[in-house]
Amino acid sequence: MPSPQRERLVVGLVIDDNLDRPDGVQQYVLTLGAELTRRGHDVHYIASTTVRTDLPNLHVIGRNVGVTFNGNRLNTPLPASRAQVRELFERVDFDVLHVQMPYSPVLAGALVSAAPARTAVVGTFHIYPHSWWVTAGTRLLGLVERRRLRRFARVFATSEAAASFADATFGVPTRVLGNPVDVARFAPSTDEPAADEPVRIVFLGRLVPRKGPRELLAAAVAMTHAGTRHAWTLTLAGRGPLHDELAATVEREGLTNVELPGFVAEEDKAALLASADVVALPSTGGESFGISVVEALAAARGVVLAGDNPGYRTTMHGLERQLLDPADTAMFSQVLARWVDDREGRAEIAQRQRVAAARFDTPAIADEVERGYRAALDARP
Repeated sequence: MPSPQRERLVVGLVIDDNLDRPDGVQQYVLTLGAELTRRGHDVHYIASTTVRTDLPNLHVIGRNVGVTFNGNRLNTPLPASRAQVRELFERVDFDVLHVQMPYSPVLAGALVSAAPARTAVVGTFHIYPHSWWVTAGTRLLGLVERRRLRRFARVFATSEAAASFADATFGVPTRVLGNPVDVARFAPSTDEPAADEPVRIVFLGRLVPRKGPRELLAAAVAMTHAGTRHAWTLTLAGRGPLHDELAATVEREGLTNVELPGFVAEEDKAALLASADVVALPSTGGESFGISVVEALAAARGVVLAGDNPGYRTTMHGLERQLLDPADTAMFSQVLARWVDDREGRAEIAQRQRVAAARFDTPAIADEVERGYRAALDARP
């Protein structure tokens, strides 16, 4: 399929949250924005309270208040000033507004309502629910926004699970298109591990219940009791409210081969993943895609194991045998032990994983987003 036309577009990437944290939606906006800018488009970032000052064309509208939603700590905006919204559209003649969904009626919704008819409105739906109240709240939001949703000419969803949720709650047709990931930045290491080197198991993510670090540590304890042919280490990298609980379990069980190094900077993630013989990302649910899974697929020198939740099934398409139920501790420990003791199998599966990760490489995703923009512009009255 030929690449989309590259005539310069003026694009507004709209996010109700700030752009200071490296969370999934922020990564989507920043990665896509950088690629569109590289292609010659005029990209503007429209966000609520944001501290960083390194982004060109950043428009900060309104203020944030902190809330917990779908198992994540988020910032939700207070109502945007009508004067700010009006001034933005007077200063910038947008071809496309690309809104991250679900969105707040008081910021993104206000922008959608104020956008002139010549501006095409496109969305990307990012979430899959982690609890019943998230589903109920999103369904209510969809009812409130029913009229405004007619303004959207195209809506992407980051996974099959997110697409189903968008249909059930917002009633909008979507096209599944994963998150853009800079796959080249997560190239695997060319260094071969020594034969007597312990097998390295790595977890990288927030230390919160739904990411599964408890379940992984429980499986590691069970594997310790059962034994393996090869020595291994476990790195639980990240920070979060479960840190002290996990550290106490490590001490109580006498696990001298388990470490909790804390926060890993964005520039150090690739090296950590590239050093992994086994990457375990046993999220228990609430995942709409899995950027961390794609990064691991691209970088790991060994196997990537992931929680069998609906969002990860899009990301792990073709690798479903590497999905597991984190709550089944006995099975989880057996799967870990199997891969700890299978060096040749790890190397073989790593090749297939890199092919799977390439589906989400930023240029490929950006091509499809551009096509969506052109189609939305062509569909204007």
